[in-house]
Amino acid sequence: MIRYASILVLFFSGIVSGQNIEVEKYREASEKTWAKELASFAERDQLEKHPDDSILFVGSSSIRMWKDIGTDMQPYHAIQRGFGGSNWSDVAVFADRIIKPHTFRSVVFFVGNDIVGRESDKTPEEIVGLFDYVVKKVRDHNPEAQIFYIAVTPSSRRFAVWPKIRAGNSAVRDYCNKRDKVFFIDTESLYLGADGKPRDELFLKDKLHQNRDGYIVWKDAIKAHLDRVMN
Repeated sequence: MIRYASILVLFFSGIVSGQNIEVEKYREASEKTWAKELASFAERDQLEKHPDDSILFVGSSSIRMWKDIGTDMQPYHAIQRGFGGSNWSDVAVFADRIIKPHTFRSVVFFVGNDIVGRESDKTPEEIVGLFDYVVKKVRDHNPEAQIFYIAVTPSSRRFAVWPKIRAGNSAVRDYCNKRDKVFFIDTESLYLGADGKPRDELFLKDKLHQNRDGYIVWKDAIKAHLDRVMN
């Protein structure tokens, strides 16, 4: 628990920063794993046309599998750039290639694979540092954009590590609260039942990815935050 509690010390001392994250150490593995997906993004960037006030959605499988994102997010126009199984180090490695091709009003991030119960799991401070690195990439491209971070949702598949996932969410929430135009979208209360356990009726049989009912809950929460900030 000490390594997770230490995030508080890091915040107050100012150590957590994208400048201290060694993104290059992740590049070889990310390029090897996601070359095909990033090539697909580049092709789509050439073919698709989007309005200048679009909302760019970036992240892992929950973004990629959101087949109704176009209609769900209306009247906002969504640009969908999710690659399933990705984590924050992957998003950081490819930040320029995912972000810079687009003109947008806001960016919404959801990345849910950094704490899954493995030795390679990232700490909350590592997640915050990588997110901060990506935030700076967004700012370099569009200084006025609003940036939204969707909390990692509690699911039965990964509920054994929920305390660590929650610690990661809490660390990012603190980060967002200290910065201008960076917002945290909390979803914990929406996905936990009265018994404190994940609402399995909102998930597919794998008890990890959302079903249509889950996406309805998700889109309502996301749009409520967008409405409040952007309108």
